[in-house]
Amino acid sequence: MLAYTEEYVSDLAEIRKVIPNLEKVRGKRILVTGAGGLIGSAIVDFLLQLNRDMDAQIGIYAGGRSREKMSVRFGNRTKYAGFHFFPYDAMREIDSTLCFDYVLHAAGISNTSSYAEEPVEVMLTTLTGMKHMLEYARRGNVGRLVCISSSEIYGKKDGREPYREDDYGYIDLLNPRACYPVSKRAAETLCASYDKEYGIAYVTARPGHVYGPTAAATDRRAVSQFAWDVHSGKDIVMKSAGAQLRSYCYVLDCVSALVTIMLNGVCGTAYNVSNPCAIVSIRGMAECFARAAGRRIVFAEASERERAGYNLMENSALASERLEALGWRGLFDMEAGAARTLHSLTG
Repeated sequence: MLAYTEEYVSDLAEIRKVIPNLEKVRGKRILVTGAGGLIGSAIVDFLLQLNRDMDAQIGIYAGGRSREKMSVRFGNRTKYAGFHFFPYDAMREIDSTLCFDYVLHAAGISNTSSYAEEPVEVMLTTLTGMKHMLEYARRGNVGRLVCISSSEIYGKKDGREPYREDDYGYIDLLNPRACYPVSKRAAETLCASYDKEYGIAYVTARPGHVYGPTAAATDRRAVSQFAWDVHSGKDIVMKSAGAQLRSYCYVLDCVSALVTIMLNGVCGTAYNVSNPCAIVSIRGMAECFARAAGRRIVFAEASERERAGYNLMENSALASERLEALGWRGLFDMEAGAARTLHSLTG
């Protein structure tokens, strides 16, 4: 559970400085799907803080299946000016006539255990949710859609150079673990197809490995699991050598990047979301969290079930030049992000 520490609230204000043309959100109506999740909830936090500090008069619609869960996540912030709950289920058509200037589509299944155990549900949730959102946009209800994809769409390639937006590698289509990257690839193509056929205004964001205090304690991704473990006074247990290279991105860097893309990105274009100061190996990430909490790293064998959910990419580092050309820059390197994550976790 997130604690709204003075540092976290201050950082919500600090990231405004790296978002070009932020004034364009004033008075707009914005829908965030997956608003109870790691990324979506931080976007809502940011927009609510804009209303509170700057009287931005944004209509903020938090899309999710449970009003009660939203109330638990946001607490008394549900009473802040501009907050609205928007009933949203990726598997159902959107039954609303509300029009939005912007939609940040962050809904989806991001639990790695589901990739191994429920690959059908992962694929269908991604594709059905994207189709329903695009149909909603086709009815004239969306000004601009931000498709939040994933670095996993790139697949495997040789070497450890960061992926640029047109570097597509190999994905084994018959490996069920490919359910996530393949469905994300298909969702991106579906957006492009709706744009071609129906003129839907969209832009794609491809975040790397996002982490931060908005992650749930049940999130089994390594970076979230390590954070919760050391927060609970445990050592970090690594189930591999941790040599895989990753683009880690503190959640508030991700928020500022997504809002930058939403406001300034070129329609039909994809943008990597990556802080070049936070491209490290999995072991390097674990060491940052261990140092921040004064804990150790120990090693153990992964079970077959655990290995089945592992990311298929040895290298998922992302080049950030296209995003930075919009005027964005990251503020939190791996050390700073780890420390801030632990400081704002509670429960």
